[in-house]
Amino acid sequence: MSLLRQVGRIVVAATRALRRTWRRSLQFRVVTTTVILGLVVVSLLGSYLYNEIATGLENDKIQTSEYEARGLTATAQEQWENTTVTTAQELNQVAQDIMGSKLTPPGPEPSRYVVMLRGVKNTSPTQLNALESNKVGLSSVTQDIRQKVAADPTHQQKMVSDVIIDGKQVPAVFIGTGVDVPIAGRYDLYYIYPMTQELGTMSLISTAFGIAGLILTFLVGVVAWVVTKQVVSPVRRAAEVAERLASGKLNERMASRGEDDLALLGTSFNAMADSLQAQIRQLEGLSRVQQRFVSDVSHELRTPLTTIRMAGDLLYDSRTDFDPIVGRSAELLQGELDRFELLLSDLLEISRFDAGAAALDLAPVDLRGTVAGVVAATQPLADRRGSTIEIVASGPIQAEVDERRVERILRNLVVNAIEHGDGKPITVHLREGDGAVAVVVEDHGVGLRQGEASMVFTRFWRADPARARTTGGTGLGLAIALEDARLHSGWLQAWGEPGVGARFRLTLPQRSGESLTSSPLALSPGERT
Repeated sequence: MSLLRQVGRIVVAATRALRRTWRRSLQFRVVTTTVILGLVVVSLLGSYLYNEIATGLENDKIQTSEYEARGLTATAQEQWENTTVTTAQELNQVAQDIMGSKLTPPGPEPSRYVVMLRGVKNTSPTQLNALESNKVGLSSVTQDIRQKVAADPTHQQKMVSDVIIDGKQVPAVFIGTGVDVPIAGRYDLYYIYPMTQELGTMSLISTAFGIAGLILTFLVGVVAWVVTKQVVSPVRRAAEVAERLASGKLNERMASRGEDDLALLGTSFNAMADSLQAQIRQLEGLSRVQQRFVSDVSHELRTPLTTIRMAGDLLYDSRTDFDPIVGRSAELLQGELDRFELLLSDLLEISRFDAGAAALDLAPVDLRGTVAGVVAATQPLADRRGSTIEIVASGPIQAEVDERRVERILRNLVVNAIEHGDGKPITVHLREGDGAVAVVVEDHGVGLRQGEASMVFTRFWRADPARARTTGGTGLGLAIALEDARLHSGWLQAWGEPGVGARFRLTLPQRSGESLTSSPLALSPGERT
């Protein structure tokens, strides 16, 4: 049983390897298909030629046998007509002489066998013994051919059937005819021509066809391999160059020689690469200018903002001494200053992400504490909106993360849920498994329309442009949260239905540097984890 299991595992592994090669290699598919089709064509053509040759040999054998049997019968009839014997014993002796000297061929392996039998309709009282040459067996002559000879004694009758010779079954040509024996009446002569030589010829032809078919199929496979290699190799080189281009090596190009279609492919590919390189460099230049502009503006605004903040704080602290309208203006000014500072901080953070300057400060963290801190910090806002926040977790949720960034992600998600939750309960789910941790923030508010789940992380995007940012958001929170998640090699995904609510799922690897394959929590309520 263990040997059978090992053989089974080897067969399964080989089958999987073949399937993988079939899917990945165009050259393998083309060569394999060509070889299979070549085998089919060679088999069909070989079968047709084999049958045609066999039929031709059989027809030639029948014609030769008929001609030879006609001559032998004429000779035998002439011998009987020239005989003067009158007794049955003498007639039997003459029949044996004719059989031995005229009808039976010499040699140890005769080319024909002869059987003499009394005619079916012979009623003469004088009977001769049945004769056979080389002990072929009287039973070899079937009733079918005897009836044919009896029905038309003036013509030769032929039939192809099997005969037992030296214990082997061999196809043979049976020629039936008759002679008139003096006194004894009509006797039938049956010539049996075994097709031993034809069988040897067909065996040789079959072997030659088989060997030639295998060689031809192999050569067709070699030709297909050479031809496909000439086509596939440039395509593979194009794929390799495209991969290097995708990895950032923009100076990579294909070798282009000649004037054929593949050379045109290489030329067109290189032209496309040149165009992409120019556009990417242009975009990179524009991006650097934009990043520098955002960073410079954000930094430059810090100084006047500090002065305005000091004046605003002074006015805010003295608002009770002012006229009520002026006091309310001081409160509004203070709120907008807070939002302006938050916007500048977010712009600086976005510029760091764009410049690739963001870095992680990793440490082992139990995310239950992080979530609890976020919920506690946002509880006053939730109380004002009438929402309750519930945390659902089982056991420690350990992960190696930058807690400051994860806390910022969760704060953005929870604040977003409060703002769009319409005062309904909010649930925060936590779970770990399969090398990953997941946090799902679920609300039951306005939800998301179709197509909006992929747009919520766009900078400054709002589902309803007319809707006011009642909590003072900057429009960059979810965009920054997505960048923080990507910095951890994690996922940040959204799901929602209008009137049902929305779910935001953060999935992070438990160990830094590992890749995610699945999430311990479902994104949508009906999805299985």
